[in-house]
Amino acid sequence: MTHQLTAETVHETKLSPGGRKAIIAGGIGNAVEWVDWAVYTTFSSVFAHHFFPKGDPVAALLATLAIFAVGFIMRPVGAALMGAYADRHGRKKGLVVTIAMMAVATGAIGLAPTYASVGLLSPIILVAARMVQGFAAGGEFGSSSAFLVESAAPRRRAFAGSWQQVSVGAGVLLASGIGAILTSGLSKEALDGWGWRAAFIVAALLGLVGLWLRSSVAETSSFTKSKARLDASDGRPRNTVFTMFVKHPKATLRVFGITIAGTLLYYMWVSYMPTYAAVATGIPLNQALIANFIAVGLFLVLLPFAGLLSDKIGRKPTMTAFAGGFLLFSWPAFTLLNGNFWMLLFIEVVGVILLLGYSANCAVIMAEQFPAEVRATGIGLPYALAVAIFGGTAPYITTWMTTSGYGGLVWLYCSIAAAIGVVVYLTMPETKGKELD
Repeated sequence: MTHQLTAETVHETKLSPGGRKAIIAGGIGNAVEWVDWAVYTTFSSVFAHHFFPKGDPVAALLATLAIFAVGFIMRPVGAALMGAYADRHGRKKGLVVTIAMMAVATGAIGLAPTYASVGLLSPIILVAARMVQGFAAGGEFGSSSAFLVESAAPRRRAFAGSWQQVSVGAGVLLASGIGAILTSGLSKEALDGWGWRAAFIVAALLGLVGLWLRSSVAETSSFTKSKARLDASDGRPRNTVFTMFVKHPKATLRVFGITIAGTLLYYMWVSYMPTYAAVATGIPLNQALIANFIAVGLFLVLLPFAGLLSDKIGRKPTMTAFAGGFLLFSWPAFTLLNGNFWMLLFIEVVGVILLLGYSANCAVIMAEQFPAEVRATGIGLPYALAVAIFGGTAPYITTWMTTSGYGGLVWLYCSIAAAIGVVVYLTMPETKGKELD
């Protein structure tokens, strides 16, 4: 009996060789895809004037950033269509399509002609490429989350899912690294002439590496079984978006609710805190960025361990600790910001440690809400909608509050999001140990 229990425990906790390969391929592929996505932001101020009429560089930069926003608008569209594709044709095929689209679009930006040479066609190419990037990014989260979680041992699903967020952060950091190398190693003229193009070409080539890795992995057994069940019935494909809303409305709303606090606080601490601290306290931006880099590096190292903790004690306690922690920490965090590097680093580190409870869980807990036949769509679409509404607007709202004299209430904005998270996480069912299919 003891031997049997030990064998069952090993089966439920040990990743198979195929599972490890899936995590490596899915994680690396996801990372290089996010390099492609983030390199646009990294170099937007460098290449902006090439795509618009000369004379007003500020207007050119604003137009380029507006095109960046177009990518966010396309993310829910990509989540719906690519989620349906992955649910119908397989996670592997969905992931291959999204990374191929991202690589081609990134390469197109790097090779695009300037406004001076082709006129209006230049910004049209930029808009089209960014729309494709947004579409691919929207389709990536649902497909990659389903793929990683379905490839994991039953009691290591949060650990496997945590690598989705590790790879996103690694991709953003790698894009920043490419930016630092090129801006430090090239003259201003070289960077403006060809350096920014080199960044996009390198990112596109990395995408091809991810494409090769994803093409080499096997399809998940969850999808294979789901496909067999469909073929054994009438064989007709379902409208997965319709099925998600009609047959799984509570799960769909739950994924949306789970994402609200997570995406808003993630964007505030990981993406926007350096800029906010520089504007609100006067700390030099380079010092704020260094504090952010250190905190994000620590965050990525700790994420898999937070996934293991969730696999051990459950999704609800770790998610509730994240939201409850921010409910208590938001006011002191923004009150203590004073332009001091070490204080900012402390606030950043505490924030990213709390964020572990969300980021280590988001992929797995969303995957555990849905059956295999609608899982990629069920994860991707409500998540993308919540990110577009709450995550994408967080920098604009906080900037408006700061410049309009309401900067002292930014902590309240974060606390309200955290309070919503506490309610959602305390009332949702525990899914640790749930059978996926």
